[in-house]
Amino acid sequence: MSVIRKFTGDWEREFSWEGARTRMYKKTETNQVSETWMIGKAEGAQNFAFRYYHLSPGSKSNLEQHPYDHGILVLQGSGEIRLEESIHAVGKGDIIYIEPDMLHQVNNSSDEPLGFICVIPARREKGGTTIWAEEGIQFD
Repeated sequence: MSVIRKFTGDWEREFSWEGARTRMYKKTETNQVSETWMIGKAEGAQNFAFRYYHLSPGSKSNLEQHPYDHGILVLQGSGEIRLEESIHAVGKGDIIYIEPDMLHQVNNSSDEPLGFICVIPARREKGGTTIWAEEGIQFD
């Protein structure tokens, strides 16, 4: 099924899309990261999942690595991305390719929100079974 997610936010302050599914990805007193799924299993996407992450000032994504590659497009703000042991400054308009099994983490080191699109495979192998990227996720 084809889907159009109409932008309902404000390009300068808030990014949101009609019909998208959002959850708090990581929340502590000092670290707030939300994840919005726009295209994935629910839309019938067979090859990729399309998500938006919003990091409040001073927040970080999880430090992680995956057996699949993915891409990031920064839409708002600036910060840093850790790729293995290297730290790189990133900002609005930058595109990042993260190869499979690379240790990575996004850090909003600024006083403004940092928002980015992240594209990953729709499905992957895990323990000899094919799973969907959003399998088991609870949305707010």
